[in-house]
Amino acid sequence: MDLPQIDDFRALFLNQTPLLDVRAAVEFNQGAFPQAQNYPLINDEERQSIGLEYKTSGQDSAIRLGHQLVQGDVKAQRVNLWQNFFERHPDGVLYCFRGGMRSKISQQWIHEQTGIIYPRVKGGYKAMRRFLIDELEHSSSQIQPVILGGRTGIGKTLLLHKLHQKIDLEGLLHHRGSVFGKHVTPQPTQIDIENNLSIALLQLIEQQKLNLLFEDEAPNIGSRRIPEVLFNKMKQSPLVLLQASVDERIKITFQEYIVEALAEHQLHNGEEQGFESWANQLHIAIDKIQRRLGGVRHTEIKNILSAAIKQQKSNNNTDLHYDWIKSLLVDYYDPMYDYQIGKKEKRVVFSGTHNEVLQYLQSQHNIR
Repeated sequence: MDLPQIDDFRALFLNQTPLLDVRAAVEFNQGAFPQAQNYPLINDEERQSIGLEYKTSGQDSAIRLGHQLVQGDVKAQRVNLWQNFFERHPDGVLYCFRGGMRSKISQQWIHEQTGIIYPRVKGGYKAMRRFLIDELEHSSSQIQPVILGGRTGIGKTLLLHKLHQKIDLEGLLHHRGSVFGKHVTPQPTQIDIENNLSIALLQLIEQQKLNLLFEDEAPNIGSRRIPEVLFNKMKQSPLVLLQASVDERIKITFQEYIVEALAEHQLHNGEEQGFESWANQLHIAIDKIQRRLGGVRHTEIKNILSAAIKQQKSNNNTDLHYDWIKSLLVDYYDPMYDYQIGKKEKRVVFSGTHNEVLQYLQSQHNIR
């Protein structure tokens, strides 16, 4: 029986079609799609054994080994997992790496055991990935970015989240963008970032939302990078600068580095261990910028930080944190910002407070 294939990749991503990924876990972890779930036909160890058999004895022998490894109860368990997925997602599709043997076998086994005809993606993961890479380039040429800049702690992300026509790069790359911006859980793979970004742009363009707000970012956010085709477009786009007082910036930074970061660590690691991992991350971040701070200033800030953590641990008083945060913003981040903005001043089209910038974006760029 010739079971159906689907090759309308655009519709798959625009409709957020549920995707059953039957590749091995190691492949899925290297790169996947946001609406995909992984229920492999063969696990990592079986895939390695079959691959070795293919190299030494050819395709037929590798296929025979595959059927030997996945039969009886093992086969039934895997088909049952797929069946459960279909029952939850009757509108879904399945795929393997190239849309070849693994997805064909999966499709066939499903039909034999359940009678369900479940479509597979023509060309598999590789074809969908190629589509998204091409679309990322096409989307980057279509959009009209406006870049939101401003000093560290000024609330760029807070403003960004008030608008629908935006791409939150720090959210997609799972990093707050500074040396203190690491989250408890790791950043996505570069492949996942590119896939998710391409899908997000595809969906916004489909809604005719071409004027989009981005934060002003360096090429790298944490240990990942903004795709070059998009970053090049951002570098040529108009720049809007957010303004706020030093006191406002200290409060925003305190909320992010102290309140939210600590809560994240404690949610992930438990109250006591989470406090220790959060405190350790702050010390690591300070040490990473020791050379730029200079020995004396680094020692001063680190001593205040240590005292602030000790005080918070003993009586939950967080007041000392404001002291090292102020020094960090004024003595470290502001001089770097002044230098960088000097190279971008020709692109600046507006500067103002939070509300003034929101009004400007809505009235002059139709960003809402």
